[in-house]
Amino acid sequence: MRIDIEDLTVALAGRDVLCGARLVAAEGEIAGLVGPNGSGKSTLLRTVYRHLRPRAGRVLLAGRDVRSLTAAAAARHIAALPQERGTETEFTVREMVAMGRSPYQRAFAGESAADLALVTAALTEVGLQGHGARPFAALSGGERQRVLLARAFAQQPDVLVLDEPTNHLDVQHQIELLALLRARRRTTLISLHDLNAAASLCDRLHVLHRGAVVASGPPREVLTPELLAEVFGVRAAVVDHPLTGDPLIAFDHRGADGR
Repeated sequence: MRIDIEDLTVALAGRDVLCGARLVAAEGEIAGLVGPNGSGKSTLLRTVYRHLRPRAGRVLLAGRDVRSLTAAAAARHIAALPQERGTETEFTVREMVAMGRSPYQRAFAGESAADLALVTAALTEVGLQGHGARPFAALSGGERQRVLLARAFAQQPDVLVLDEPTNHLDVQHQIELLALLRARRRTTLISLHDLNAAASLCDRLHVLHRGAVVASGPPREVLTPELLAEVFGVRAAVVDHPLTGDPLIAFDHRGADGR
């Protein structure tokens, strides 16, 4: 399903954090949000999965305002992996992942055989098969991240909304997670701090700066040295990755004066 964000303005504590943002994630497309801390990425994503209500504008899911959907209907279409993730819980890994099936279950109904199979498949996809009985609270940060991603997969959504999903993951698991997202080809909105990961993963990038979308398009067109200097305040060259051919950002870690 396609996501359209039209003239979205969101206020927090009386201040507009997003100001008239417009962007799109086409069906089956991975659309990335990049920008400095405080640019509005998380606020935008939280509005997409209805955690925040916009002051103006709207989020459209296949042409329909997400605010017009019931909570259960929205959850059947959109699965979210937010940054704020509670860790104090007595649930097991399997129980956490099984929560992804709740939008499809009637009140007081138990898990069906299909639900159990989907939970097992989701755990296998993120490399945690055989860990279902472990307490969620006892996991490392990276393991918790993979459990929550498995929960989103078990939800079988049309749209994935992922806020910094590679946080706390080592390099191997970051690469595996991004490969999973490529293989699944759900409509995806994802925020990433790692610009090289964003350039490799995303079909389209939207750059946020001070609450506004200042650039949108394919990574190669968007990630220019001029934009990196203006938005991120860094000196960098953009070259071809020697292994993949994707845009590769080479940052000047010595600073503009070369020291």
